[in-house]
Amino acid sequence: MPPGSSSAPRRPPASWPERAPLGGLAPRRRAFVLALLALLAVVVVLIGVGVAREFRVPPPADPAVPGAVVLVPGYGGNRAAFLALTERLRAEGRRAVIVELPSGGTGDLVAQGAAIDDTVRGLLDDGAPSVDVVGYSAGGVATRVYLDRGRTAPAVRRVVTLGSPLRGAELAAAGGALVPGACPRACQQLAPGSALLTGLATAPPGLPWLSLWSADDETVTPPDSAELPGTDAVRLQDVCSDAVVTHSRLPTDPLSVGLVLRALGTGPLPTADSTQCDDLRTEGARES
Repeated sequence: MPPGSSSAPRRPPASWPERAPLGGLAPRRRAFVLALLALLAVVVVLIGVGVAREFRVPPPADPAVPGAVVLVPGYGGNRAAFLALTERLRAEGRRAVIVELPSGGTGDLVAQGAAIDDTVRGLLDDGAPSVDVVGYSAGGVATRVYLDRGRTAPAVRRVVTLGSPLRGAELAAAGGALVPGACPRACQQLAPGSALLTGLATAPPGLPWLSLWSADDETVTPPDSAELPGTDAVRLQDVCSDAVVTHSRLPTDPLSVGLVLRALGTGPLPTADSTQCDDLRTEGARES
């Protein structure tokens, strides 16, 4: 060790600023910076919670425990078509929510599927043990997209679709061919053979799904487009031979409502059993 040196650590001159964080700031400025850092920490935590919520995958639905019911309107997003069924479900003790579709219900069906996902996430966060989904017309196709892409899809217990062009609608194809500018994104995606429908050619395996359709459907043609492989498809006229149910009446016709209510229970999905015609109509017509 050189002469005059010492093993004791050197101390900084008295004029050096304090080395502690923020030590060189005036008290008021230091308090402001500390408050700002605390606020940023809260924001980071909230963002982290939001991201965790967004990416959280719920456990599979218990088939024996019905939860909330999510109703997805058809092309154009007309919620009025589901008002009567919503009230009936609530009278039966079920929480029922109609999805608010983006872009007036005519935009990208992938975005519509995301709206369903958000609605289901909100219900699960509010304590719903599971959800059943009822899709009307194009809402059934949006439901199929959601089941393929939605993070909350495992929480779905049962699905019912009403007159849904799961294999495409000729009307959409004609509209896109004759007046391309008058056929919005959802219209293009509903054309038979579209890239979207081609990628969703079967129902998710193992999910109870009742697809109801009517031979009198004048909007979704051919009406049997509702018969997607993997679903339990039932033509209303095979249950009640005298049934006359147009596309717009599918959410409100007593036979259709009776089938929906049974499908959302805990028993087996209803089938095309003509012996149940009168009972189903009675159940569907019952006042809420």
